[in-house]
Amino acid sequence: MKHAGEKIVFTGSGIVCGAGTSVAEVWERLEKGETAVAPFTQFDGTNWPVKVAAEVLQDNRFLVSDRKLHKTIARTDMFGIYATESAIEDSGLPAYREGLGEAETDTFNDRTGLIIGSGGGNYRSNYDFLPLMTAAKAAPGEELPYFGRELGNQVTPMWLLKNLPNNVLCHVGIRGQYKGTNACITNQCSSGVLAVAEGASAIWNNEADRIAAAGHDSPFEPEMVYYYHQLGLMSGEPPRPFDAERNGTVFGEGSAAVVLEREADAKARGAKVLGEFLGFGCCSEATGILDLEDDGDGVKRAIESALADAGITKEQVGLICAHGNGNEASDLTESMGIRSVFGDEIPPVTAFKWAYGHLIAASGIADLVMILEVLRRGVIPGIATLGKVDPLIAPFPISREATVPRSDIALLICRGFGGMNVVLVVRGAS
Repeated sequence: MKHAGEKIVFTGSGIVCGAGTSVAEVWERLEKGETAVAPFTQFDGTNWPVKVAAEVLQDNRFLVSDRKLHKTIARTDMFGIYATESAIEDSGLPAYREGLGEAETDTFNDRTGLIIGSGGGNYRSNYDFLPLMTAAKAAPGEELPYFGRELGNQVTPMWLLKNLPNNVLCHVGIRGQYKGTNACITNQCSSGVLAVAEGASAIWNNEADRIAAAGHDSPFEPEMVYYYHQLGLMSGEPPRPFDAERNGTVFGEGSAAVVLEREADAKARGAKVLGEFLGFGCCSEATGILDLEDDGDGVKRAIESALADAGITKEQVGLICAHGNGNEASDLTESMGIRSVFGDEIPPVTAFKWAYGHLIAASGIADLVMILEVLRRGVIPGIATLGKVDPLIAPFPISREATVPRSDIALLICRGFGGMNVVLVVRGAS
């Protein structure tokens, strides 16, 4: 539980996505109004209904230098390991640990935890079986025996290891010898932001002294693109959140991570502080897998819960980072939920999926990393793909041009299938 006066702060961050491999690189793209959404290269999209995505183009060796590890992890795991280790390095924790004695180091490792949000909707793992299934089909009446005989010859036993949902948790812990509280959260789009909330709670509950929280995903692959398209959710161009002409979202891929610890501990070791975790709220609309409450009540309740948890009023919020995925119903109901809380005094609103696509499990935490940078710089990048705000949503304080927050407190909204709504409240570093 929370303790009065005990602040939880962010001391490190890391990100990798189509827009860059560092906070500085992604910020530069946002500031210039450049989107990473482009024709994809991972598979031939000639006859595919959607032909664009925000791909990570860096070589795997850049993300994870150990080539042996590549054999036992998936593409999404490389993103997660890279971002999490980048955040830990950015926090200065490894250098601080080097100056500790042996006993202090053991305690440090035991009290350092990892909470990772991973994606669970990818079909790429099935593709290793497709050639074998095709060959088995050519043996009428012997399909199953053939499949069984050839399985070990055509599908590597490493298949299992590459598809464990906790690979990032496992390998970052092994590589860094972090032995404390750990958890793997797989809850669609909210995985990453829930990892942050759980990380703060773990510290408040004295389960750990510091937590690295991350979210990672690589949803961009043929079946996911096709299924989302069939559901009417995909666009063939960069997302246009809250725009009158918006027509869907676009996949991105990547990971983001933050390090959380007590403010007192951060000050004691002379760490830089990126911001403060104030609170969170979450709720389910319980309307169905894809259905949303028409009046945005789920968003409203999550915001109100987060404000209450943070102990602040709506008037203290300086900006809102919206989920803003560019889908018609999602954007409309999100705006309604925001308006039902803030009335006519909505603070500046922004969204980032236009720049690096929808990262699914990593989407919310990627937005968090960039919102901390917004608060640090005191500038809110404009939404470069915005044309005209939807009349059903207007007036709504979003802009194509850069604006400024009205305070140092930001509210972040993350939504997902099944009516999930998660809201984080953070304060910028003083």
